[in-house]
Amino acid sequence: MCGIVGYIGKEQAAPIILDGLSKLEYRGYDSAGMAVFDGDKINIVKARGRLKVLENLTQGGSTMPGTSGIGHTRWATHGVPSDENAHPHFNEKKTIAVVHNGIIENYIKLKKKLTDKGYHFKSETDTEVVAHLLDYYYKGDPMEAITKVLHRVEGSYALGIMFTDHPDQLFAARKDSPLIVGKSDEGCFIASDVPAILKYTRTVYYVDNQEIVRLRADHMHFYSVDEEEIQKEPVTIEWDAKAAEKDGYEHFMLKEMYEQPKTVTDTLSPRIKNNDIVIDELNMTDAELQAVKKIHIVACGSAYHTGVTGKYVLEGLARIPVEVDLASEFRYRDPILEEGAMVVVISQSGETADTLAALRESKARGFQVLGIVNVVGSSIAREADRVMYTWAGPEIAVATTKAYSAQLIALYLLAMKFAKARGTVSDADFEQMIQDLKRLPDQIELLLNNKEKIQKFANRYIGAKDVFFIGRGIDYAISLEASLKLKEISYIHSEAYAAGELKHGTISLIEEGTLVAAVSTQPALYAKTISNMVEVKARGAFVLAVTCEGNKEIEKAADYVIYIPETNPYFANSLAIIPLQLFSYYVSVGKGCDVDKPRNLAKSVTVE
Repeated sequence: MCGIVGYIGKEQAAPIILDGLSKLEYRGYDSAGMAVFDGDKINIVKARGRLKVLENLTQGGSTMPGTSGIGHTRWATHGVPSDENAHPHFNEKKTIAVVHNGIIENYIKLKKKLTDKGYHFKSETDTEVVAHLLDYYYKGDPMEAITKVLHRVEGSYALGIMFTDHPDQLFAARKDSPLIVGKSDEGCFIASDVPAILKYTRTVYYVDNQEIVRLRADHMHFYSVDEEEIQKEPVTIEWDAKAAEKDGYEHFMLKEMYEQPKTVTDTLSPRIKNNDIVIDELNMTDAELQAVKKIHIVACGSAYHTGVTGKYVLEGLARIPVEVDLASEFRYRDPILEEGAMVVVISQSGETADTLAALRESKARGFQVLGIVNVVGSSIAREADRVMYTWAGPEIAVATTKAYSAQLIALYLLAMKFAKARGTVSDADFEQMIQDLKRLPDQIELLLNNKEKIQKFANRYIGAKDVFFIGRGIDYAISLEASLKLKEISYIHSEAYAAGELKHGTISLIEEGTLVAAVSTQPALYAKTISNMVEVKARGAFVLAVTCEGNKEIEKAADYVIYIPETNPYFANSLAIIPLQLFSYYVSVGKGCDVDKPRNLAKSVTVE
């Protein structure tokens, strides 16, 4: 949610800021703005709408000269999307400019205090409070003013700050909202995420909670909220810069779907050695794995759906009880974490606010936390006791595809590791599963190369009003993700149901011509799922089936069948989701939707 880019150095700031913000469009936003110091004063230009509006207003940044500045893409929380509510925000004298990600929870109280002291507000945002509060405390020393403000505000923030009195400096601060800074020969950078500055530098520093950074053109210094200087080590980003570009594909989502074979390979390869599962970063002995009595998987959105699959796989292979929680519900239900429990949190960005809060709650209660994340140095990666990286590379499209696939692989590996340590799987079955895992990348590629068949089918349902996905067991978990993909990028109403629950009420929603996608990849459940398909077909549904090669019996109950290659049933999600991702993509393209940036959505949800 929201994006911040700042620059101070030898080059013109505005074009760099615009370019950086364009790399953060995946985060979701409804307005954009920039503040640039021109040698005399800070100029601000901001506008509701896409970044293109800001680019046009500033002629690509050429009308805003200056070598230091900050920019922002806003996702509305406090106040409607508008020019006035867009960032940056000024103090009344227009000598301090601020951009902010996060939420200031006590802004009403602070706003009243400032209003009582004669300050006037032009926006409905919580961020403008920060600008005026900085003005209130500023007596010539920016660090003093910033630290006083940070002691007063409650909530989450990533801040970029400029002072007219100190044109040779930018300031950044962070609490519970992601922020990095970077350095190159041409200058120093502030950003919400690595892709914004990857074009300019691979040397970055991760800003930790309640830290402040003072940036100049050629160096930067880090401080605690009490102004104590901190020494930090840089991190070198290994991503290929082209990984954050479309590289000839029409959309990032399509590109990222086609990167899934490589993503699966990269997540698998380092962890399969001599026909065994080796997860070095787990750093747990067989005795420690055997001592785990229960696993709690906590995640949001698509990551939660991988967790639902993980429950079936872990329980089936390792015979260990698993609970799966939506992170936004986990803390507030006062979860019972018994001795011997292990908490697994899953997040692509490693910054998901609710998931991060669940991690902290678990650690505060004294429980070990494993983080499955994609971003090295992210908050979850730094705060979890153990980290398992998914190595998916940058994922730009809001609707996840390759990160989802990588998370599935991580959970398969984890389940097999537990199963081997606990003696719940035979050596022969374990070896066969490793071979099945190794085949997944080629099988995914085969399905992707059959996209024309899916595209033709998708074109028939561009005008659909309702689509339902049904399945049992792991197939229900697949249905959850398939339904989310369709609704989030095409805006078609879609629901996923455990197939056996249809007759308990939801079958009343089936009308003549309604599309029902039945996922049937679990051999033990083929017959049961077919009976559910017959039920909906009898009520007028058009039935699309996704099943494994060889299950020809399903053709009697389905109107259209998509076959996936044979694999171990526990790994079927990795294959069955591919045609369903393609289906959602082509429906969305056919409707003319903004596939990579769906309305109202953000890639990284960094506020509760």
